[in-house]
Formats: sequence, C-alpha cells, structure tokens
Amino acid sequence: MRILVVGAGAIGGFIAAALARAGADVAVVARGAHLDVIRRRGITLVHSDLGPFTARVEASYDLRTLGEFDAVLLTFKAHQYPELLPQLAAVAQTDATVVTLQNGVPFWFVRTPSLESVDPGGRIAALFPDERIAGAVVHVSGHIVEPGKIHQSGGMRYAFGAPGGGTTERVASLVSAFTSAELTPEVDENIRRSVWLKLVNNVGLNPVSTLHELTIRQMLERGPTREEVRTLMQEALAVGQALGVVEDVDIEARIEYAQRLADVRTSMLQDYLAGRPLELDPIVGAVAELAGRLNVPVPHVRDAYDRLRSLSAATA
Repeated sequence: MRILVVGAGAIGGFIAAALARAGADVAVVARGAHLDVIRRRGITLVHSDLGPFTARVEASYDLRTLGEFDAVLLTFKAHQYPELLPQLAAVAQTDATVVTLQNGVPFWFVRTPSLESVDPGGRIAALFPDERIAGAVVHVSGHIVEPGKIHQSGGMRYAFGAPGGGTTERVASLVSAFTSAELTPEVDENIRRSVWLKLVNNVGLNPVSTLHELTIRQMLERGPTREEVRTLMQEALAVGQALGVVEDVDIEARIEYAQRLADVRTSMLQDYLAGRPLELDPIVGAVAELAGRLNVPVPHVRDAYDRLRSLSAATA
C-alpha cells in the first residue's frame, strides 16, 4: 500500500514515520525548513508512544511530483485547503482513498449547500465523492520540537469510518495499515457522531485556551475558564443534536477526561503563539454557520469567534 501524508506536522509526521518504520511505502508533503530536514535526515520522533526513532520517507512540497498513491491522508490544517486545491485536483484524477484527519467539520459533512466556512463554493466536495472518502478522528497530541523533529504523546488511537455510516474496503485497508504500524486504529460505524463529539471538545478547549493563553490543565483548573469551556461545549452539542448526529452526552465527564490527559497546549494556542493562521472557521465558524441554518442560539460561540478573529487580525 503506497501512502501519502499531506501535511507532515506533529500528527501527520508521526503517522508517516510510524507507517514507514513498519515498512510501508510512505511519502509526505511538507514545506520550508521542515521539508529540508526530512529530505536529508528523515522524520525523527524525539519522544513518542512507540519510543524515539527516525524514519526515512520520500518528501516534496508538491504531491504532483510524487506519483500516485493508494491512500492520501489529509493532515494539514483545514483552513489550508484553498492553497492546496490545485494539488488535490491531481488526486481527484486517481482512485486513491482520501482520508480526512483534521480538526473541525470536514468538507463532506454537509454538502448541500456546502458550508462557506469550510468549503466555499463546494470546490473540495466537487473533487471527492463520499465513496472515495474515509472519515477519521484523531486522538493524539504532539508538537514539532524543531524542523524534522517531533514530540508525540497522548495515545495512538485513530477512528476510521465511511461518511455515510458503516465501513468499506477502503476503511478496512487503512485499519490494516495502521495496525501493522503498531498504531491503534478502529472501525467506527458512526464516524459522523465521533467527528461531532471531538468537535464539541475542540469548540470548548481551543478558543478558551487561546484567548487566555493557557494549557489545557491550567484552563480547566480555573473556575471561570472551565465554565467558559463548558458553555461553549454545550452550545456546540446543541447544534449537533439539531443536526441529528449526536444525542445528549455528559459534558462534565468530557471535561474531566481532558483534564486528566497530559498537560499540553491546544493546537490553536500553538498556532497563535507561533504567529500562524488559526484553524478558526473549520472549528468555530462552522458551528456558528450551522447554528444559523438550524436556528440554534449559540451566543457564546459567536462571541468567541469574533474575539478570535480580532485577535488573529491584530497579530497578522
């Protein structure tokens, strides 16, 4: 199985390295100094749940130079789709399985009409029909220590499922490849529910951590910020219930679980502190847009969205 990872950051880089370490034929799309080091020395895990190791992979800034693949794992931040569309159009001409491993609402989640916050004009969805897609949810943490070097933590669990529910041969192939790499994949026959439940967490944790510049544990140990997280999660859950993709869940239990994990910065806070664009629209904007369609009140989500947009603009 020939596998391409588009976006060799903390998560994508770890997946690519783990698959290559197990003998899979892997290539990655990366850029800048990170790409230069990967080409020369490979991807080094200075810490991981598989231990420290280095794996060599083929690497390029443009997937069109790398040939064809059986599976293309999309691990870049979802707000980067516009700049990658020309490359992804080449993938659309093949039969490769397209795997969405990003935070936020994926482009296939709502197709008619498409979400402007996620897929303006439906350009991504037009490339990839549901039968080509494997939806995924990532339960892993990590960060780039320096170009070519990654620190991974927080488990190795990956859920894969068909957008319409159940499983497919494409999903089964992915699970087999990840299992061979000593990762912890599972078939999820209701991936839409799992995507939304992770989104509930992200809508609470990412904005509050960024607005207050706190790690997850710091944020959840403080009463006022913990309450902000809870309120945002409740509003996101209400939108998912209106969509019919989730039932009622115990928000407090989800917060307590997050608090017990390794104390890390959320991905949005990492991006903010590094001066990078925030994955704001796929996570927060999409919930606000769907809430508007469904007439679900989400005043705190909208306020967080506006504040983060202002914060992001001020640092641009």
